Amino acid sequence: MKFSLVMATVGRVDEVARFLESLDAQDYRNFELIVVDQNGDDRLVPLLDRYRQKFPLRHVRSAAHGASRARNAGLALVDGDVITFPDDDCWYPAGLLEKVVAVLASHRELDGITGRFTDGDGKVEGRWLASSALLNRYNVWRGAIEFSIFLRRRVVDAVGGFDETLGVGAGTVWGAAEGTDYLLRSLRLGFKLKFLADMTLHHPVKTAHFDAGACLRQKKYETGIGRVMRINDYPFWYFPVTCLRTCGGIALALARGDFLKARFKYVSVLARVRGWRG
Repeated sequence: MKFSLVMATVGRVDEVARFLESLDAQDYRNFELIVVDQNGDDRLVPLLDRYRQKFPLRHVRSAAHGASRARNAGLALVDGDVITFPDDDCWYPAGLLEKVVAVLASHRELDGITGRFTDGDGKVEGRWLASSALLNRYNVWRGAIEFSIFLRRRVVDAVGGFDETLGVGAGTVWGAAEGTDYLLRSLRLGFKLKFLADMTLHHPVKTAHFDAGACLRQKKYETGIGRVMRINDYPFWYFPVTCLRTCGGIALALARGDFLKARFKYVSVLARVRGWRG
C-alpha cells in the first residue's frame, strides 16, 4: 500500500523541516511526498534537496496561490493507493503511516479514515467526536481536518479536485472547510469514511487566546464553514441550530465574565452567517 502525500506550502521553512523530519522517522517507507511550492523564491530548495536522498520527493511549483489550487496541482501527479494532504506546519507522530495501513488493510469496507490532532503536548483545539464513528454529514464537522484525512485512491478518482473557491489563499472570503466539503462530496457518492479517536496527528493550536488575531482568523474560517453548509444542501433547520449553539456559548462566556471569548464567538456567528448568505 503506497501513500501519496500532497503538501501545499508557502512562506514556511522551519515548519516544513519539522514535517520532513517526522516523515523520515516513519517506520513505514512506501510513500511519496509531493511538495507544491507557492513561494516566489527558492527558500525550500536546500531543505528539500537534503531529504530527496531519503525518500521519494517531488518538488513542483504552483504560480496560482491557494491551498486548494496547490492540492489540485499535486493530485494530478499522485500514483499512490492512499492519498493524504499534510499541512506545511503539521507533523506526524511515530508509527502513524503504519497505523493507517493496518486499519485500511484490515477494514476493506472503509474508503478512508480521519483523525484528530494535538499540539504535541496534549493541548487540543475544537470539539472532537468523543469516540470513533462512521462519518456522516452531521458529525463530519467534529471528525476531520484537512491534514488528518487519508483516502483510498478510488475516492479521489471519483470526487476529483478540491473546490478552489474555498480555503486559505483562495482569494475569496471563504477561508476554510475545503476538506470538509471534500468529505461531504465523498459521502454523497456513497463512500464509507471513519473517524478514529485514537489516531492523533500534531499541529500548532492557534486559538489558545481569543485576541484580535484569533478573531480575524476565526472570521475567515467561519465564512468557509457557512459557505460549505450552504452549498452542500443541509436541511433548512440545521444552520440556525448551529448558530444558536454558538450563541449559547456567547451567553455562557458573558456569564463567566470571559468577554474576549464572548467576542470571539460573536465574530464566529456573524462570519458563519456571511458565509451562508454567500
